[in-house]
Amino acid sequence: MIQTRIFKANDIRGVVTGPEPEWDAAGAYAIGAATADVFGLSDGGGALVLGRDMRTTSPELAAAFAGGVLSRGADVIDIGLASTDGLWFASGSLGLPGAMFTASHNPGDYNGIKFCHPGAQPVEPDELVAIRERALAGPATPAAEPGTATSRDLLGAYADHLLSLVDLSGIRRLKVVVDAGNGMGGLTTPAVLGSQNLEIVGLYLDLDGSFPNHPPNPLEPANLLDAQAAVRANGADLAVVFDGDADRCFVIDERGEVVSPSTITGLIAVRELARDPGGTIVINKITSHSVPALVAEAGGHTVITRVGHTFVKAAMAEHRAVFGGEHSAHFYFRDFWGADTGMLAALHVLAALRETTEPLSRLVARYSRFAASGEINSTVAEVEPVLAALEQQFGDRATPDRVDGLTLTGDGWWVNVRPSNTEPLLRLNVEAPTEAQVVALRDEALAVIRS
Repeated sequence: MIQTRIFKANDIRGVVTGPEPEWDAAGAYAIGAATADVFGLSDGGGALVLGRDMRTTSPELAAAFAGGVLSRGADVIDIGLASTDGLWFASGSLGLPGAMFTASHNPGDYNGIKFCHPGAQPVEPDELVAIRERALAGPATPAAEPGTATSRDLLGAYADHLLSLVDLSGIRRLKVVVDAGNGMGGLTTPAVLGSQNLEIVGLYLDLDGSFPNHPPNPLEPANLLDAQAAVRANGADLAVVFDGDADRCFVIDERGEVVSPSTITGLIAVRELARDPGGTIVINKITSHSVPALVAEAGGHTVITRVGHTFVKAAMAEHRAVFGGEHSAHFYFRDFWGADTGMLAALHVLAALRETTEPLSRLVARYSRFAASGEINSTVAEVEPVLAALEQQFGDRATPDRVDGLTLTGDGWWVNVRPSNTEPLLRLNVEAPTEAQVVALRDEALAVIRS
């Protein structure tokens, strides 16, 4: 059973439990067979590496998907429980296409699949369409010779690779709160950070796909409250908060204040440009304008692309960019096959703190030059009439563009509204020189969006 709506712009995601599931194990089998065909793996054409998160439905769905792949004569290398960046590592290090069973930050009744080509390269939207059409038509006739399934444990190699990219030797002892939200950060944190000179205060490191403590979505401020409180209560130097599949990482300073992902993007961009002078940095349309300014001052070049890992990865590859960052706390690295990894971003923040005696709040202040609203979500019946109304509302003060949703750029400020790729939401982001301007622009935009 497969509902067409589970196929999103960049991946597959839908409800799998409850009274109205959108796909099931039989659907996963069909998708596996279709993936083998579309990726050219059928009839002995190659192998696919498979990972899964800790959601309660992941073992069944991943096994069914593997069965579909094997039925078409393709091989499966199963790495078992993994973060999404662990799957990217497997694809990159083994030179194989991959499939990761996860619904990232969505609630526990969801599951999904993220795909990649060998070297963790992105899958094109038309390939997802082809997988959808083949899967909806039902599994193809089994191959004469089924594929072979093998298992590999790559967690240690993943940790070693990340630690080879950032020098933490001689790091001053730091106290770090890590909130894994019962997601895959609970697996990767001990493997990567456990050997460093750090005192780890762990929050929800146990893997639990029912997410009993808070939803695994650090974009929602309520889901950061526990880590903020733990920083203050423990006198920690910082906190890192991972989403469900641990490919994103939010940072909280020693005061318990959230550091904007755009600020982290600026910090890492400057660090990467220091070792690759004149390099290219990729950001999305709603990353802070602070970042291009910092990149230019560091002698680098900025490329702006649409929101979403498919678009950022494609731009990373096209421009041989050294680093990329998104407002949603996805951070991409050339040395990680151009893919996103929250853990490597966290290592960069720790390394930057190692090089100074300043607290994190003072360190990151130099990378932030504007006030921002953060992402604000609204449910709307129809998107286009709202965008048209916003364009009319701000038309005499701003220049519009439709590169990614609607961006209205005024005198030192901008407002962006775009539909989500994965949820039925309209997302608002505002940036301006002062907090007062942000509040005024935010409230004006929300009045139109929610009217």
